[in-house]
Formats: sequence, C-alpha cells, structure tokens
Amino acid sequence: MRSREAQEQAVVIQWCKMQEKKYPALGNIFAIPNGGYRNKIEAANLKKQGVKAGVLDLFLAYPNGEHAGLFIEMKWGKNKCTPNQLEWIERLTRAGYEVNVCWSSEKAIESIKHYLGIGD
Repeated sequence: MRSREAQEQAVVIQWCKMQEKKYPALGNIFAIPNGGYRNKIEAANLKKQGVKAGVLDLFLAYPNGEHAGLFIEMKWGKNKCTPNQLEWIERLTRAGYEVNVCWSSEKAIESIKHYLGIGD
C-alpha cells in the first residue's frame, strides 16, 4: 500500500516540476521523508536530527495571502491518518497553514491548484 502512495506522491511532484515555469511558486514544494522502515541506528540518528512521527508528506512553502503554506498528507486505499498525523494536522491548522489529506495524485494536484488560485 505504501508503494502506491509513494507513486501517487511522485506524480504530484512530477506535475509540479512540469508546471514550475508557468507557476514559480511550485518550485517551493518538497517532500518530508519521515515515513518508511529504517534500522534502529538510522532511526535513532534521524530522531536526534529532528525527525518527528506524524509530520505530513509534502509542504508547499508559499503563502497565499490566507495561509502561511500548504501541507499535504498522501493516502491510498483504506489508509487513514495516524493519531500522530491528526495531531500534526490540528497543530499546523492552528498555526495558519492549510492542510489537506489526499487519496490520489489528482486530488493533491487539485488541492495545490486551489491553494494557489491557478487552473489548467
């Protein structure tokens, strides 16, 4: 299930790269690689470096006049947000960010377009 989610996320990033010349704000999107399986030593080192459970998948670091930026959590199938993710969603929303949970690349791209007020 995670690999399909990763594939959908890769489609979003590919779309952003293709549209970046037309919409330069898309150059400010990046992935936050908090998920995945790691050995205990690597996981401990990443935790020391500031990796935190539940942080969302993508961040568009661009204010749109209403929000400070856009976070996207990618999901697939029957996958749901974890309690840690729900906590982050609440925390980030209170801090002035738009947060969307998207179950497909199409929904994530729609979310980005809506956030930036663009159409294709």
